[in-house]
Amino acid sequence: MIQPTAPIELAGTADHFAGNSVALTDAFIAQLSAVCEASTDINATADVSRDWWPLSMHWALAGKVPRRAAVVVKPTTTAEVSEIARLCNIEHVPLTVAGGRSGVCGASVPVFGGVVLDSTALRGLLSVDVASGIVEVLPGTFGPDLEAELRSQYGLTVGHLPQSFDIATVGGWVACRGAGQYSTRYGKIEDMVVGLEVVLADGTVISTGGSPAAAMGPDLNQLFLGSEGTLGIITRIWLRAHPVAQTERRAAYSFPTFEAGIEACRQIIRRGATPAVLRLYDAAESARGQGGDGTQNMLLVLDEGDVRLVDAVMHIVDEVATAQGATNLGPALVDAWTHHRNDTSALQALTRKGFVVDTLEIAAPWSALTNIFDAVRTEMLGVPYARSSTCHLSHSYLDGACLYFTFAATPPPEEVENAYVAMWDAGQRAVLAHGGNLSHHHGVGLNRSRFMVEALGAAHGVLVAMKQALDPNGILNPGKMAMPSSFGTPAWP
Repeated sequence: MIQPTAPIELAGTADHFAGNSVALTDAFIAQLSAVCEASTDINATADVSRDWWPLSMHWALAGKVPRRAAVVVKPTTTAEVSEIARLCNIEHVPLTVAGGRSGVCGASVPVFGGVVLDSTALRGLLSVDVASGIVEVLPGTFGPDLEAELRSQYGLTVGHLPQSFDIATVGGWVACRGAGQYSTRYGKIEDMVVGLEVVLADGTVISTGGSPAAAMGPDLNQLFLGSEGTLGIITRIWLRAHPVAQTERRAAYSFPTFEAGIEACRQIIRRGATPAVLRLYDAAESARGQGGDGTQNMLLVLDEGDVRLVDAVMHIVDEVATAQGATNLGPALVDAWTHHRNDTSALQALTRKGFVVDTLEIAAPWSALTNIFDAVRTEMLGVPYARSSTCHLSHSYLDGACLYFTFAATPPPEEVENAYVAMWDAGQRAVLAHGGNLSHHHGVGLNRSRFMVEALGAAHGVLVAMKQALDPNGILNPGKMAMPSSFGTPAWP
């Protein structure tokens, strides 16, 4: 079975953040130990207190974690999760959930210390309704383990295949509102969730959803989807599954401009064709990873399913791409992409060399994409020490698409954090100013918290009100999503 993957070597266990760390008594730790496995080991608590947030990877090389939890607990049942939450709520102790810890925004960082709940012992496929295509799974289950069992035993697939697939858990997919690389066919995770079991801050266990369609007030599944552990702890998940595809087709195209490629993707989707993969790379990314010559903008297409549907989709793709001046390159580029699509080794290598490297993924209406594409690159490249800002279109929908920017800077060591913050500020605010949203699938975490009020406006007050109603003591993942906390103000940024 898969275990969490460390993002980079950790050279020490000191806290990077100063102040506001909640101390725990020996008596309270003993209470937790009576519930389930609990550890105060300095290395164990340090490792579970970080994720794949690129800035924290720089801190790790300097011997620091953002903030080290006082104790890590590892429950195996919903009842144990409920009791842990109840105890933390009574004692007013911060409680942060961590699974595979593959997030890249610091969502599982325990900003004020306290308790980290490691969900990875809550794992396994519990039941499968083959006729309805509904699977019941525990949140600490890693993607490859789930898919392997579904495919081999039931001929089913959930179809959620994020780049972090090898190192992410189902609970993380749901908590951060993730998207898989085949989302144009199967949808994002919120389209796959049938129902949830959730433990609230006081230990109450509730169930949400559970039927194909309902008109019983607001959809409570959506309340917890994307809440990143701030409103409740997800302990069981029911997902929609599909028969494993019997047919697959691949094709790649080269466009003279990125804008022409965007228009082709828009027309393909608006005509009702939804290939599983529809990924458009700008000229720089095409040259770096797809074999382009610096002038080509590559579109990779892959579809799977019933042969008649796949044939129809690929026919529309070819017709639209050709009309937009594209050259058909055949399937070889897609073949290469499928073999390296989940490789993250470059991030660690560049981090060790002192590079600032990260990604910014957002979604916007089709009409806004070109302006965002231009504005984000311009603003980012205006930041001191900026080296590159490139882009690809990764997920498409009827009304818009996701633009996924990759940026890099080469500051001196003492300016790494300032350069990182400056590039994020420049890029994210350019997105918001030109009609894009805050995040498409990486979530908010700690890194994007400072933009939440700007992105949501007065609606942020509704989120705060929900937090206060469901978690009046503010124990669940405090310091995130710009929500006020009785533990204080987060020490970053």
